[in-house]
Amino acid sequence: MTEIHTTAVVSPEVELGENVVIGPFCVLDGPIKIGAESVLHSHVVVQGRTVIGRNAEIFPFASVGHRPQDLKYSGEESCLTIGDYCTIREHVTINPGTSGGGLETRIGDHVLLMAGAHVAHDCHLGDHVIMVNQSTLAGHCLVDDHAIVGGLSGVHQFVRIGAHAFVGAMSMVENDVIPYGSVLGNRAYLGGLNLVGLKRRNFDREEIHTLRAAYRMIFSNEGTLRERVEDAAELFENHQLVEDVVAFVRKPSERAICMPKNGVDLGS
Repeated sequence: MTEIHTTAVVSPEVELGENVVIGPFCVLDGPIKIGAESVLHSHVVVQGRTVIGRNAEIFPFASVGHRPQDLKYSGEESCLTIGDYCTIREHVTINPGTSGGGLETRIGDHVLLMAGAHVAHDCHLGDHVIMVNQSTLAGHCLVDDHAIVGGLSGVHQFVRIGAHAFVGAMSMVENDVIPYGSVLGNRAYLGGLNLVGLKRRNFDREEIHTLRAAYRMIFSNEGTLRERVEDAAELFENHQLVEDVVAFVRKPSERAICMPKNGVDLGS
């Protein structure tokens, strides 16, 4: 049975699934859809053309779907889509898309946005992404499955963060982060592979060893990055983790690839 607290304000066009709970002093305004079993604790504000999936949990003072913080935005009908089983903690802010980015911000399933995190307009987040407290994404960022953005980190607009990548706390990321990579620092540099994350997610040991060998090749000092990537693609053909990195580097991007600070650590 759906429950709406008497102090909540819910506009007539809102569509609520079964057993949704809307807590005290929440405000839902616009053509909003919220999936079954979702819970909005007190003082949550949801605005605009926003779709929230099943089993979401949104904590007090989150602002979901208010107009983008983009001076070029002029009221276009844009949307925000949030997947199933997402957790949105206190003071999180998420903006919908703009005409410059496809008019949609999209968040996958099983995503955790910790307190104070910000997802700007036209960002696309995959499944199982974690954004730690006070981490922020500028507009048009792409964050692939299982990536983690550490606390108090900032990610520049149009940056891509690959699957299973890790951004260390208090980092400023202005370039693309390869899948399975680990970056850190002010103007973040590539510190190696996210070996801890790979082991925690039960990647095969031999796959990890192969990825490490390819990493050493790609980020060595001989030739250009593109040449080294092509060499790795040929040498490690049919190795999925390496192919993921190769495809990521080959794909056109607004940003350069985040590189090691002082050359590759051959022990990485």
